Amino acid sequence: MKLKALEMTLQRLAGFSRPRAALEQYQTPAPLAARLLYHALMKGDIEGKRICDLGCGTGVLAIGAWLLGAGSVAGIEIDKDALLVARTNAELLEADVEFIQADVRDPGTIAKAGACDTVIMNPPFGAQKAHADRPFIDLALRLAPVTYGIFNAGSTPFVKTYTEGRGEIAERVGGSFPIKRTFAFHTKDVQEIEVEILRLTRIP
Repeated sequence: MKLKALEMTLQRLAGFSRPRAALEQYQTPAPLAARLLYHALMKGDIEGKRICDLGCGTGVLAIGAWLLGAGSVAGIEIDKDALLVARTNAELLEADVEFIQADVRDPGTIAKAGACDTVIMNPPFGAQKAHADRPFIDLALRLAPVTYGIFNAGSTPFVKTYTEGRGEIAERVGGSFPIKRTFAFHTKDVQEIEVEILRLTRIP
Protein backbone atom coordinates (compact mmCIF):
# COMPACT_ATOMS: atom_id res chain seq x y z
CA MET A 1 0.00 0.00 0.00
CA LYS A 2 1.34 3.39 -1.02
CA LEU A 3 1.63 6.30 1.40
CA LYS A 4 -1.28 8.27 -0.07
CA ALA A 5 -3.52 5.21 -0.14
CA LEU A 6 -2.71 4.52 3.51
CA GLU A 7 -3.53 8.10 4.45
CA MET A 8 -6.86 8.00 2.60
CA THR A 9 -7.79 4.69 4.21
CA LEU A 10 -6.99 5.90 7.72
CA GLN A 11 -9.15 8.97 7.15
CA ARG A 12 -12.17 6.64 7.08
CA LEU A 13 -11.72 5.69 10.73
CA ALA A 14 -14.00 7.10 13.42
CA GLY A 15 -12.68 9.32 16.20
CA PHE A 16 -13.38 9.35 19.92
CA SER A 17 -17.06 9.15 20.81
CA ARG A 18 -16.53 10.81 24.19
CA PRO A 19 -13.00 12.29 24.31
CA ARG A 20 -11.53 12.87 27.75
CA ALA A 21 -9.41 15.97 28.29
CA ALA A 22 -7.53 14.40 31.21
CA LEU A 23 -6.22 11.72 28.85
CA GLU A 24 -5.50 14.24 26.06
CA GLN A 25 -7.60 12.22 23.67
CA TYR A 26 -7.16 13.60 20.19
CA GLN A 27 -7.49 11.47 17.08
CA THR A 28 -4.07 10.99 15.46
CA PRO A 29 -4.43 12.77 12.08
CA ALA A 30 -4.32 10.37 9.16
CA PRO A 31 -1.48 12.21 7.34
CA LEU A 32 0.71 12.19 10.46
CA ALA A 33 -0.11 8.56 11.28
CA ALA A 34 0.63 7.51 7.71
CA ARG A 35 3.92 9.39 7.73
CA LEU A 36 5.08 7.68 10.93
CA LEU A 37 4.01 4.23 9.77
CA TYR A 38 5.44 4.53 6.28
CA HIS A 39 8.77 5.75 7.66
CA ALA A 40 8.82 2.74 9.99
CA LEU A 41 7.96 0.48 7.06
CA MET A 42 10.86 1.82 5.00
CA LYS A 43 13.20 1.15 7.94
CA GLY A 44 12.06 -2.48 8.07
CA ASP A 45 10.24 -2.07 11.38
CA ILE A 46 6.66 -2.96 10.34
CA GLU A 47 6.30 -5.72 7.77
CA GLY A 48 6.22 -9.15 9.40
CA LYS A 49 6.96 -7.66 12.82
CA ARG A 50 5.15 -7.89 16.15
CA ILE A 51 3.84 -4.35 16.70
CA CYS A 52 2.49 -2.77 19.89
CA ASP A 53 0.60 0.53 19.89
CA LEU A 54 0.73 2.13 23.34
CA GLY A 55 -2.23 4.35 24.19
CA CYS A 56 -3.82 3.23 20.94
CA GLY A 57 -6.98 5.31 21.35
CA THR A 58 -9.29 4.60 18.43
CA GLY A 59 -6.69 2.37 16.77
CA VAL A 60 -5.39 4.54 13.93
CA LEU A 61 -1.71 3.59 14.27
CA ALA A 62 -2.42 -0.05 15.17
CA ILE A 63 -4.75 -0.58 12.22
CA GLY A 64 -2.35 1.25 9.91
CA ALA A 65 0.47 -1.09 10.95
CA TRP A 66 -1.69 -4.09 10.12
CA LEU A 67 -2.53 -2.60 6.71
CA LEU A 68 1.20 -2.34 6.00
CA GLY A 69 1.79 -6.02 6.63
CA ALA A 70 2.68 -6.33 10.30
CA GLY A 71 2.93 -9.91 11.49
CA SER A 72 0.73 -9.18 14.50
CA VAL A 73 -0.51 -6.03 16.21
CA ALA A 74 -1.62 -5.29 19.77
CA GLY A 75 -3.17 -2.03 20.91
CA ILE A 76 -2.95 -1.03 24.57
CA GLU A 77 -5.50 1.49 25.85
CA ILE A 78 -6.84 2.40 29.30
CA ASP A 79 -10.19 3.81 28.10
CA LYS A 80 -12.82 1.16 27.36
CA ASP A 81 -14.93 3.62 25.34
CA ALA A 82 -12.00 4.31 23.04
CA LEU A 83 -11.44 0.57 22.63
CA LEU A 84 -15.04 0.11 21.49
CA VAL A 85 -14.38 2.61 18.69
CA ALA A 86 -11.03 0.97 17.91
CA ARG A 87 -12.63 -2.44 17.53
CA THR A 88 -15.34 -0.99 15.28
CA ASN A 89 -12.65 0.69 13.16
CA ALA A 90 -10.73 -2.58 12.89
CA GLU A 91 -13.87 -4.40 11.77
CA LEU A 92 -14.49 -1.73 9.13
CA LEU A 93 -11.15 -2.49 7.49
CA GLU A 94 -11.08 -6.18 8.47
CA ALA A 95 -7.89 -5.57 10.42
CA ASP A 96 -6.76 -8.33 12.77
CA VAL A 97 -5.66 -6.27 15.78
CA GLU A 98 -5.71 -7.43 19.40
CA PHE A 99 -6.98 -4.60 21.59
CA ILE A 100 -6.17 -4.82 25.30
CA GLN A 101 -7.52 -2.62 28.08
CA ALA A 102 -4.56 -1.81 30.32
CA ASP A 103 -2.74 1.08 31.98
CA VAL A 104 0.80 1.77 30.77
CA ARG A 105 1.71 2.66 34.38
CA ASP A 106 0.72 -0.80 35.63
CA PRO A 107 3.71 -3.22 35.84
CA GLY A 108 1.35 -6.02 34.78
CA THR A 109 0.87 -4.43 31.38
CA ILE A 110 4.24 -5.78 30.27
CA ALA A 111 2.90 -9.33 30.50
CA LYS A 112 -0.38 -8.37 28.81
CA ALA A 113 1.37 -6.73 25.87
CA GLY A 114 4.19 -9.22 25.54
CA ALA A 115 7.55 -8.57 23.94
CA CYS A 116 7.39 -6.99 20.50
CA ASP A 117 9.67 -5.84 17.72
CA THR A 118 8.38 -2.28 17.35
CA VAL A 119 6.36 0.10 19.52
CA ILE A 120 4.34 2.84 17.85
CA MET A 121 2.66 5.52 19.94
CA ASN A 122 1.14 8.95 20.15
CA PRO A 123 1.45 9.59 23.89
CA PRO A 124 -0.08 12.57 25.69
CA PHE A 125 2.07 15.69 25.40
CA GLY A 126 1.61 16.57 29.07
CA ALA A 127 -0.62 19.60 28.50
CA GLN A 128 -3.08 18.43 31.17
CA LYS A 129 -0.71 16.47 33.38
CA ALA A 130 3.01 17.14 33.46
CA HIS A 131 5.27 14.27 32.40
CA ALA A 132 2.30 12.21 31.16
CA ASP A 133 4.46 10.84 28.36
CA ARG A 134 7.10 9.33 30.66
CA PRO A 135 5.27 6.06 31.49
CA PHE A 136 4.79 5.50 27.75
CA ILE A 137 8.49 5.98 27.05
CA ASP A 138 9.43 3.71 29.96
CA LEU A 139 7.16 0.88 28.82
CA ALA A 140 8.15 1.25 25.18
CA LEU A 141 11.82 0.79 25.98
CA ARG A 142 11.01 -2.35 27.95
CA LEU A 143 8.78 -3.87 25.29
CA ALA A 144 10.74 -3.35 22.08
CA PRO A 145 14.17 -2.56 20.66
CA VAL A 146 12.66 0.13 18.40
CA THR A 147 10.03 2.79 19.16
CA TYR A 148 8.36 5.41 17.00
CA GLY A 149 6.62 8.14 18.97
CA ILE A 150 4.91 11.46 18.26
CA PHE A 151 6.08 14.21 20.59
CA ASN A 152 5.56 17.93 20.93
CA ALA A 153 8.08 19.91 18.87
CA GLY A 154 11.19 20.66 20.90
CA SER A 155 10.96 17.45 22.94
CA THR A 156 14.16 15.95 21.55
CA PRO A 157 16.48 17.30 24.30
CA PHE A 158 14.13 16.04 27.02
CA VAL A 159 13.71 12.60 25.45
CA LYS A 160 17.46 12.33 24.92
CA THR A 161 18.16 13.14 28.58
CA TYR A 162 15.30 11.05 29.95
CA THR A 163 16.32 7.92 28.05
CA GLU A 164 20.06 8.28 28.61
CA GLY A 165 21.61 4.89 29.24
CA ARG A 166 18.44 3.12 28.10
CA GLY A 167 17.87 4.35 24.58
CA GLU A 168 18.98 6.82 21.97
CA ILE A 169 17.28 8.93 19.35
CA ALA A 170 18.18 7.45 15.98
CA GLU A 171 16.06 9.77 13.83
CA ARG A 172 13.80 12.78 14.02
CA VAL A 173 11.09 13.71 11.50
CA GLY A 174 9.10 16.94 11.78
CA GLY A 175 5.36 17.18 11.28
CA SER A 176 2.17 18.99 12.26
CA PHE A 177 -0.81 17.91 14.33
CA PRO A 178 -4.02 19.84 13.60
CA ILE A 179 -6.22 19.70 16.71
CA LYS A 180 -9.89 20.45 16.10
CA ARG A 181 -12.00 22.25 18.68
CA THR A 182 -12.83 19.42 21.09
CA PHE A 183 -13.02 20.75 24.63
CA ALA A 184 -14.46 23.87 26.27
CA PHE A 185 -11.02 25.40 26.82
CA HIS A 186 -10.26 25.39 23.09
CA THR A 187 -10.50 28.87 21.56
CA LYS A 188 -9.90 28.03 17.88
CA ASP A 189 -11.69 25.73 15.46
CA VAL A 190 -8.35 24.21 14.52
CA GLN A 191 -5.00 24.62 16.26
CA GLU A 192 -1.89 23.49 14.38
CA ILE A 193 0.64 21.96 16.75
CA GLU A 194 4.17 21.36 15.54
CA VAL A 195 5.37 17.87 16.44
CA GLU A 196 8.29 15.57 15.87
CA ILE A 197 8.32 11.85 15.19
CA LEU A 198 11.22 10.27 17.06
CA ARG A 199 12.71 6.87 16.35
CA LEU A 200 14.18 5.50 19.55
CA THR A 201 16.44 2.49 19.70
CA ARG A 202 16.97 0.60 22.92
CA ILE A 203 20.50 0.30 24.27
CA PRO A 204 21.23 -3.39 24.99
